[in-house]
Amino acid sequence: MNSSMRPCALSRAACISLSGLELLPDLAGALYVPDFEALLVADLHLEKASSLARRGVHLPPYDTRATLEHLSFSLAAARPKRLILLGDSFHDDEAHLRIDPSDIAEFARLTRGIDVIWLAGNHDPSPPQALGGHFAEEIALGPITLRHIPAALAEEEFEIAGHLHPAASLAQRGRALRRKCFIGHERRIVMPAYGSFTGGLSVSAEPFQAIFPDGRFDVWMIGGKAIHRFPAGRIR
Repeated sequence: MNSSMRPCALSRAACISLSGLELLPDLAGALYVPDFEALLVADLHLEKASSLARRGVHLPPYDTRATLEHLSFSLAAARPKRLILLGDSFHDDEAHLRIDPSDIAEFARLTRGIDVIWLAGNHDPSPPQALGGHFAEEIALGPITLRHIPAALAEEEFEIAGHLHPAASLAQRGRALRRKCFIGHERRIVMPAYGSFTGGLSVSAEPFQAIFPDGRFDVWMIGGKAIHRFPAGRIR
């Protein structure tokens, strides 16, 4: 395995529960739902580098390839029957036109025999039909609604969303350690951004205050070898 790769093993020790379902996070930021044999991934932002290059910001043009390599390990660890992409899979609505044909072929190879569901994001409201799979604005996975942007929850509604790219900081041995994370409470989970060139927004930022207004939540920070759960009071 490339030394720059993020490990992608499922973490049963850091199991997240939502509406009676067991959710297994992996070290790359995916979430596996064993009861539905579904792997959830949010915010791949494929072709972000080529999008930025069109605006004069030049980054190494390998983000799509690196993200697909990460995805290959997540799929191998979970062996799902369904792959559900929670929006912003592409950095813009024309990104699929810029992807190298070899990357398109690699995605097809990785998802052969897997039911792929693309949810619409704010960056990619119209996921490409050429890559196969099904398209939806949002879907239900048992009692849980899957969507891109966290919404106002109806009574007794449960949600898994992306969009906000959560990251948390923890003071440890006199220094701050910052990592991508899952954030949630008993009715909502927000997933970290999966893509190689995606950053993170602090869980103390206003968008998280809006969806966790009482400040009561847990985070599952993604470390180098394990996922660590902390209550809101421990992080910033």
